[in-house]
Amino acid sequence: MNYATVIFIAGVALGAETYVLGPDSQPQAGVPQGKVTKHVLPPGKYYPGTPHNYSLYVPAQYDAAKPMPLMIFLDGSGSLSNTVRVPVVLDNLIAKGDLPPMIGIFVDPGVLPPAQVGTQSRFERVFEYDSLSDRYSRFLLEELLPEVGRAYNLTTDPNQRGISGVSTGAVGAFAAAWNRPDQFRRVLSFIGTFVAMKGADGLPALIRRTEPKPIRLFLQAGRNDHIVPAQPYGTFYGGSWPINNQLMIEALEFAGYDAKLVLGDEGHNMKHGAALMPEALRWLWRGYPEPITVREPAGKSREGWDPRGKVYATVAADQPWEAVGAEYGRITSVTANREGGVYFADDKGVYRTDAAGRAETFQAVTGVKGLSTGADGRLYASVPSRKQIVSWGPKGDRQFVTASVTAESIAVTAKGTVYFIDATSKSIGLVDAAGRQRLVKAGGDIAQPSAITLSPDQGMLQVADGQSRFSWSFQIGLDGALNHGEPFYRLEMPESGWMSGVSSVTEDTLGQVYFASPLGVQICEANGRVAMILNPPTYGPVTGVTFAGPKLNWLYVTQEGKLFRRPTKVRGAAAWDVQALPKPPL
Repeated sequence: MNYATVIFIAGVALGAETYVLGPDSQPQAGVPQGKVTKHVLPPGKYYPGTPHNYSLYVPAQYDAAKPMPLMIFLDGSGSLSNTVRVPVVLDNLIAKGDLPPMIGIFVDPGVLPPAQVGTQSRFERVFEYDSLSDRYSRFLLEELLPEVGRAYNLTTDPNQRGISGVSTGAVGAFAAAWNRPDQFRRVLSFIGTFVAMKGADGLPALIRRTEPKPIRLFLQAGRNDHIVPAQPYGTFYGGSWPINNQLMIEALEFAGYDAKLVLGDEGHNMKHGAALMPEALRWLWRGYPEPITVREPAGKSREGWDPRGKVYATVAADQPWEAVGAEYGRITSVTANREGGVYFADDKGVYRTDAAGRAETFQAVTGVKGLSTGADGRLYASVPSRKQIVSWGPKGDRQFVTASVTAESIAVTAKGTVYFIDATSKSIGLVDAAGRQRLVKAGGDIAQPSAITLSPDQGMLQVADGQSRFSWSFQIGLDGALNHGEPFYRLEMPESGWMSGVSSVTEDTLGQVYFASPLGVQICEANGRVAMILNPPTYGPVTGVTFAGPKLNWLYVTQEGKLFRRPTKVRGAAAWDVQALPKPPL
């Protein structure tokens, strides 16, 4: 019997402890009282036809001249109830100086009213809260907060914004901060439903793989939540509430988060959570106004740390993304140059940076895609409007490579062989050093081939799929043919939509493959497993990725019209630097 089993069975056998509301949850004489008002948010675009009831708590200390910190409470009516008493707790903690004066926003899940007599309403709570997509966070940021902001001066500082949820609402609160850490950085989770209902059971694994985000989290759970003596591992089809909360805190601690889990003896109710509310809020806002920052895991400096597949074996927390140059048009492609910088293209032309990131226009040719630098130092590129692949020397001299193709992505070997994805036929073609073109992979197996890259030893060609979660690996034959293709790399998919959105790919000298995706840069070990996910520099998908720099140890990415880079602890592969590969981890 393991330790977790002992805890949960003991909780059932001994019965639940009695929890009572303490002094900070009781009205106190002489404490200034905030005002609570009720409101209705009209239907918007994220939950069409669905109004939302919400209430506002405005502290007695509100000063319209100063942007005010805020906390959002999902299932807001429950937090306002006499059994939880969040406004009373806020009054008392603000008066003591344990919390800054803040506005409380208590929002209930929406209910779509029936259109016909005798028909059922649509209850939105599960759709709003259980989903891991960014829909609910966008609802908060684009509909609810602007509505409240018309009447009150709200902060835009994510360090001064918290969000709280109960049960499924805890998943919603977590997802809002997880998707938008640039907007929310303090999370309260009570009896969180991190079980297999709409994907929340996958969060612990995702947290372990993903570069930590600047979020602080307080979790509460009950040992008897959906637990009875005959079923100590849970009565619900989705799994065990206490076990999955334990998995959450283990993942958060593994990744280095400032997080805390308090286990009580109650079931699926707020008796324990309500009694804990003052302590939870104090802990969540401790140290204010110091910002919440990312920290590397404590275990990293201790004996036994295993660096394999760890985010901080690849990058460092104190060396985040930095912007390179100005904002351009939508960047369509990026690749290293031999001078230590990068080439990149937008809708107006092709640019070149030096190793310091200073950019200049290289070619005033519009609509260029599929950039790739060869061992000869030439920049190879697709010009779709002309259905051509061309190359330019470092001084700008142009050479024709091949015609009659609309190439999506290009990879050039040390011997001058050019592989390309034909976007029209969804096939892969080859142009050898003598200029002869042939088909090496017909369309069909790969739903939407979107990008290609060579392994460091140039024995494999990796092919990203912009639709499927699986990207491919092909062995390159002596004649350049692509053989023994497999859907080798299994990537994490965006929560919403049906496209993987992978648009660029590169590889390091360890054989790890880097995929630009809506989730950030997904890094697969050489064995095909996703081990790391680097967060995007800003909110939104990463569309391009390459290694560059004099030592090929700077990772560059693109987002729309912006170029970013950060140093790494690994080196990238390049056509001019053929490297033998180590045996992959198995």
